[in-house]
Amino acid sequence: MRELVGLGGRAPSAWAFTRFLHQLLRHQDVLEAMIHQIIEALHQGLPHFGERLAIDSKAIASFAQHGSAETTPDGRRDPDADWGKKTYRGVDAKGKAWEKVTAWFGYKLHLLVDATYELPIAWTVTKASTADITEAPTLLAQLQSKHPLALQAARVLMGDRGYDDTKFIRSLWDDYGIKPVIDIRNMWKDGDPTRMLPGHDTVTYNYRGHVFCHHPETGAEHRMANGGFEADRNTLKKRCPAKFSGVTCDAQAICPVAQGIRIPLGTDRRIFTPIDRGSYAWAREYAHRTAVERVNSRLDVSFGFALHTIRGMAKMRVRCGLALLVMLGMALGRIRQQHPERMRSLVRSA
Repeated sequence: MRELVGLGGRAPSAWAFTRFLHQLLRHQDVLEAMIHQIIEALHQGLPHFGERLAIDSKAIASFAQHGSAETTPDGRRDPDADWGKKTYRGVDAKGKAWEKVTAWFGYKLHLLVDATYELPIAWTVTKASTADITEAPTLLAQLQSKHPLALQAARVLMGDRGYDDTKFIRSLWDDYGIKPVIDIRNMWKDGDPTRMLPGHDTVTYNYRGHVFCHHPETGAEHRMANGGFEADRNTLKKRCPAKFSGVTCDAQAICPVAQGIRIPLGTDRRIFTPIDRGSYAWAREYAHRTAVERVNSRLDVSFGFALHTIRGMAKMRVRCGLALLVMLGMALGRIRQQHPERMRSLVRSA
């Protein structure tokens, strides 16, 4: 950074940095105002900025000793931090289910980023135990308060299973007009792989939103083709697989769903979303969720959060704010220098 701004090998002393940090603790509102000013400039200068959003949290471990607020301050403890846990589940190549639990003592940085340019546009810092879904509405409210035009431009929001919540998914579409593309957990306790679609005796669906029609006589099952989303009706269209997927079926003349069906989103708001979970469009959009993971990685590698000595919520918020300010300021500077391809670089190119 010193090379980039022209200081060469010169740098302030460690004590000067410490005093500067203590000054910033009294002016967090100014720091945040600077960040929002840059975000607004990016919204004006980057085409389609904010249209595709991704949400996730970043674990920030505290390397201080554990301690309560009543513990005598000794500079080694962090009474503001607590324990967080994240569980990862999946199925390996052999079909065997696996589970990995990661625990840390510290904080969480909750981020809402532009998935096209990989730049943050809303954030909060909490204790590690705060659930991801708890902060998600706060991030949207922050965006609505600080950057309403950017929120109006948003079309899609991607998130992992930590944001799989009916209320949040419903709010995205009903309140903001944003199509949710959020991975889903199997919450069916009965163990049945499919359920009957209300109003249709020959149609079933699974928890991933795949819809199947059944032969009226033999019961043979075929996955129905996607027919798109009707926003004016809030319904998903499903089409006959014999007509649109090349499936051979001899029951078209007597099949009650041969002409296709409409499924209201209200059938199950978690499962049925404006972008059909069973469509290629859903998979294509969800692939952009990794943008927020790359932002998290840069915070660790380039901004020093993988190994730090920050203690206390106030200092953590300031340090996160400084990192985001540099990240966004660098992007804006590169764009104004007509080098948008280097907006995420922290080094001067040759």
